[in-house]
Amino acid sequence: MTAKAQSAATAKPGILADNDPVVTVITIGFILLFVGASIVNSDFVASIIDIGFTWTAAYLGSFFQLLLLLTFFIAVGTALSRAGSARVGDLDKPEIGRFRWLSMIMCTLLAGGGVFFAAGEPVYHFVVTPPAFHTEAGTPEAVAPALAQSFMHWGFLAWAVLGSLTALVLSHAHYVKGKPLKPRTLLYPVFGEKVIKGSLGGVIDAFCVIAVVAGTVGPIGFLATQMSFGLHQLFGITDGYTTQLTVLLILAGVYMTSAMTGLHKGIQLLSRFNVLLALGIAAVILIFGPTLFLVNTYTQSMGEYVSSFFSMATMTAETSPDWWMKWWTVFFFAWFIGYTPLMAVFVSRISRGRSVREMILAVALLAPIATTIWFTLLGGSGIYHQLAGTFDLTEPLNNFRFDVATLTVAQALPGGTWMAAAILLLTTIFVATTGDSMSYSIAMVSAGHDEPSPWVRVFWGGAMAMMAAILLYMGAGQIGVLQQFIVITAIPVSLIILPSLWTGPKAAMAMAREQGIA
Repeated sequence: MTAKAQSAATAKPGILADNDPVVTVITIGFILLFVGASIVNSDFVASIIDIGFTWTAAYLGSFFQLLLLLTFFIAVGTALSRAGSARVGDLDKPEIGRFRWLSMIMCTLLAGGGVFFAAGEPVYHFVVTPPAFHTEAGTPEAVAPALAQSFMHWGFLAWAVLGSLTALVLSHAHYVKGKPLKPRTLLYPVFGEKVIKGSLGGVIDAFCVIAVVAGTVGPIGFLATQMSFGLHQLFGITDGYTTQLTVLLILAGVYMTSAMTGLHKGIQLLSRFNVLLALGIAAVILIFGPTLFLVNTYTQSMGEYVSSFFSMATMTAETSPDWWMKWWTVFFFAWFIGYTPLMAVFVSRISRGRSVREMILAVALLAPIATTIWFTLLGGSGIYHQLAGTFDLTEPLNNFRFDVATLTVAQALPGGTWMAAAILLLTTIFVATTGDSMSYSIAMVSAGHDEPSPWVRVFWGGAMAMMAAILLYMGAGQIGVLQQFIVITAIPVSLIILPSLWTGPKAAMAMAREQGIA
């Protein structure tokens, strides 16, 4: 059955009928178990997850790094091949316009994490030299390596794994062969129908949904704490749970409403607004900030990123402090792996009508370059003021207080308080965009088709907001524990996406043959 026939045959079921019972039971069971265990004995939960987190980083970190490296180079090779001319979904014209499409990709995949770390991470690597480099911390020579290390974490490798080869596999299986737009379909080329039907497929989907829930609740919770802190510093509003809960309720209301209105309304509207706001902030920083320093720093840092690419990408715990790899490179790479199946579902859904080449190059090259520019504008400005002595973020960053770093850097930018408020708003909408797109994707996975019930989207969005609210009541540290858990969930997810290294190019070639291109 083709995708068009499948869509025509798909009715609009109610909320109960539009949920895969295996996915729902396992995922909601995880949420209840995690929250319940945290209430009973949060220290025990934290210690168990820390053991798993440490073991995963020590023994599987190199596997995660290799997986990202191979994905990037194979994806780019596929895009540049003749198969790159094939169109996703076998449509002659894209469903979504280019600016809207790129906005949705940027806002969903960069999300609040990129904005949250963009100001603080480069400064951290400036005051604490990364193990791949030997420059003296806090000196002009340390500027380019600091940004280069940030580029490694948020650049080509991170973006490529999120929506390239896996999106190809899903697109061919769904739009051509009529298979469900679910993570289990990533294994269809290997195991055939037996993975599509039955409880095994439900378990695979549930693992991927749990990884995204863990990865999304984290930014939602961290945003509430950051907004509460920022509102206190800027406007004197009390920094506490009441403010955090208020922020959380407003945020949940925004992204649940957006998810309910669908792909062509709320999600696109939020994405476009965020991109325009980010472009406005970037223009102000570039024009009125330390322009020459930022331009020169970007050029030097990108050169350092390219020249030191493999040494940073293949750094192991044996050649660096254990804690550094655990909390930086392996943590980020595992986070992106955990997001991959649901992001692939989303990228495949919004890219119908785009060429394979266009989709891969946008995700694996264009978006990372835009991200490195953003990190340079915010993080580079932070380094400039740290170097000039405007402020000293060494102590808060050594304590991983990135909320302090973000607000401090933002207040030092042109416009001061107004710029800080704009960046807080930007971060909020970024997280809202991730919340609505992931609610939509989880609903698609649960329903098994492209247009899940609006109430299913609201249900999953509300479940993540409620989990964040409960964990915040227990203390922001429990949000961090959940964030560590995504590194553990990356283990099964990495095995689910591993076959895409060879099934992704095969899917592109199959689409090209079917369209008479190759």
